[in-house]
Amino acid sequence: MEFDFVVVGAGSAGCAIASRLSENGRFTVALLEAGGKDMNPWIHIPVGYFKTMGNKSTDWCYKTEPDSGLNGRSLSWPRGRVLGGSSSINGLLYVRGQAQDFDHWRQLGNTGWSWDDVLPYFKRAESWQGEPPIDSARGTDGPLKVSPTRLSREVVDKWVESAVAAGYRRCADYNGSDQEGVGYFQLTSHQGRRWSSAVAYLNPARNRQNLKIITHAQAERLIVEEGRIVAVRANIRGKSTDVYAKCEVVLSCGAIGSPQILMLSGIGCASEISDLGINPILDLPGVGKNLQDHLQARPIFKTNLPTINIETNNIFKQALIALEYLAKRTGPMTMAASLGTAFLKTNAALETPDIQFHIQPFSATVPSDGPHKFSAFTASVLQLRPESTGEINLKTNNWRDAPAIHPNYLATTLDQSTLVKGIQVARKIAKFEPLKSYIVEEFAPGSEISVNDEIGILEWARNTSVTIYHPTGTCKMGSDKMAVVDERLRVHGVRGLRVADCSIMPKITSGNTNAPAIMIGEKVSEMIIEDAA
Repeated sequence: MEFDFVVVGAGSAGCAIASRLSENGRFTVALLEAGGKDMNPWIHIPVGYFKTMGNKSTDWCYKTEPDSGLNGRSLSWPRGRVLGGSSSINGLLYVRGQAQDFDHWRQLGNTGWSWDDVLPYFKRAESWQGEPPIDSARGTDGPLKVSPTRLSREVVDKWVESAVAAGYRRCADYNGSDQEGVGYFQLTSHQGRRWSSAVAYLNPARNRQNLKIITHAQAERLIVEEGRIVAVRANIRGKSTDVYAKCEVVLSCGAIGSPQILMLSGIGCASEISDLGINPILDLPGVGKNLQDHLQARPIFKTNLPTINIETNNIFKQALIALEYLAKRTGPMTMAASLGTAFLKTNAALETPDIQFHIQPFSATVPSDGPHKFSAFTASVLQLRPESTGEINLKTNNWRDAPAIHPNYLATTLDQSTLVKGIQVARKIAKFEPLKSYIVEEFAPGSEISVNDEIGILEWARNTSVTIYHPTGTCKMGSDKMAVVDERLRVHGVRGLRVADCSIMPKITSGNTNAPAIMIGEKVSEMIIEDAA
């Protein structure tokens, strides 16, 4: 098989790239996806992430290596393995990040990646479904439907009101010109259905004669001839097949998959991959390094207000919820992973927020165990820009084997202190009305750890915090010795190959990463078309 372009990975970025490259009819495009079609009905029901995460038919089901920052715990790292990638199994939360994030990328030498440069691509992707935009930062006719939270829960409303009473301001649109403040999440959903990257970009493109979507096609390695990537060797339904690219191959397999494929192909730290019996064709030491993620601590408060915990605690209630969804596309089954949010500063002297809240009208000690038997809400908090970085390493030279994931959480004093301060902010807000009167007790960390016990709070965070699913940075963009791609996302030292997904981020963005991933897909597709002219 031969095409002009071969895109590996039909996730948030890959779907956008394949659609944009094929829409004008000039190029033939193959889109390879290791997983299957997005036929599972739970993919399209917003609350379905409870069913698709941890499901091997839709999730890679990665596990991290034991992490010293978490007192030796290993975490599950869900990543989408289906058309739409992680946008088909995520919590539907749409966050662009701060303008300063992208200005920093530009300051690091990445021409074309400032906020003013990337905003047009955010807008091109987006079809805002809420009230008319309050400024010119929103898009209104893109393929990706973005909607305001429509499901309301009293406990979340009271949290927002109490945060304002605690001195934090409201934010009408955190995706506009200023992120700071408290409010409600925006979602990649429309009329009660998930709007994944596959729904947005592939559904309108499926019948194009110049686009071939190949599922159950896992990349084994890249094929290089005379310093140029010419093909992808993919295992398609159990058979190794070389898929040739006359112009370019684009890796869009995410912060785990993209560096893994590069290293399996001999592109990476030469000494490390040669130890596994892989012939290094390009010594690129930054491949797999610079891994960043958002770690969430999860304070939980018992409440006498109704929450999802008790709204779904028997079969009769669940049946009524299902009937409401079937009849109206409304109710708890339209719920995203969180309803309320806040982007706040732990220190007023900071230029921009450094923590983010995800306010959830439910609670669980371990999400896979199901909700608690009592009514409670979770005030999940994370540090927006962690200093700590980890790495992805191959365990073997077999493409079937998952790599070793070393997050290296909480490795710096700043990361530790910021997370502790975020937990203290969660406790502070809970002491303000109108929420205070409805809190029965703090379930976690609990009264045995005092508000000012920073050592105790940190230890609780090490023992209980989990990922919020934002791995980035492992094929970072730049020109230094650890950079993997240049500002046009071309892999340094080899021709015919780009990487386009969250792995190219030199620094993680301030918030959930699905929106930036789609923006990256939009932007690189235009670069590719320009370079092919």
